[in-house]
Amino acid sequence: MRLLGLVIAFAGIMLASAGWADEPALLVLETKIPLGEVSGRIDHFALDPGRQRLFVAELGNNSVGVIDLNTQKVIRTIGGFKEPQGVGYVPSTDTLYVANAGDGLVHLFQGADFSPIGRIALGDDADNIRVDAQANRVFIGYGNGAIAVIDPSSRAKIADIPLKAHPEAFVLDRGRIFVNVPDAGQIAVIDVASARQVATWPLRDARSNFPMAFDGAANQVIVVFRKPAKLIVFGAQDGRIAATLDTCGDADDVFVDARRHRLYVSCGEGLIDVFEQRGAEYARAGRVQTVTGARTSLLVSELDRLFVAARDAA
Repeated sequence: MRLLGLVIAFAGIMLASAGWADEPALLVLETKIPLGEVSGRIDHFALDPGRQRLFVAELGNNSVGVIDLNTQKVIRTIGGFKEPQGVGYVPSTDTLYVANAGDGLVHLFQGADFSPIGRIALGDDADNIRVDAQANRVFIGYGNGAIAVIDPSSRAKIADIPLKAHPEAFVLDRGRIFVNVPDAGQIAVIDVASARQVATWPLRDARSNFPMAFDGAANQVIVVFRKPAKLIVFGAQDGRIAATLDTCGDADDVFVDARRHRLYVSCGEGLIDVFEQRGAEYARAGRVQTVTGARTSLLVSELDRLFVAARDAA
């Protein structure tokens, strides 16, 4: 099954998007970058901003694709993984991290030529990767309930932060980590300095909380649920709910566009929901059609682009 990376460019407000003739364009398809013969589903993305390289975790293909954004072509496919889920790039050490669900290993590669330079055994289901460049730490969710803290200089795990169940998406904010823990029915708040959970936001009317984003300007945590399909905005200070909105089904990623005061939710239903912040309120600005299964995405604010992984509809 061929997959395509769809690069969607933000459009000016005077352009009309297909199917939304009466509304200003929210997203416009800019180009399609073929990934080649890639089987199965795509998981996460990461970016090497200096070299303009996009890394694609091709989970079902047991590989990672490397795209040169300048030429808009795949320049390398790194194989030999076991269900790669998380990818992360650390500029300070020029290192690519690849986290595997199948064997719990995190593989490390030199950024220049992708030569292997080590691996870290986490034990089981290594997943999301987050890089804190300021603190010089890498955080990786894994197993039945933990976030590993990695020192990128020594390329070693230096701590574990326990959780009630497997962590899904999580975000970093000034010494705190907010974590979706769907199997425990909660959002966990972690204090990094003490390496422990210091608060729990219980979830009563919504389940399957996978995507998460952080709005630093509003000091809010954005969480998307699949059962039912809801977007809920929480105050980061106390977990109070600021807004609840219906959204598209089978969501896997959500991003904050600080420049336009928007939220983007990519869904396997074949839609991207776009919400706008209007004062203290949120409202849906529109929906952009993709293809069924296109739920993985990455917003790169520096490039003003949203990347979406999608099956070839041809």
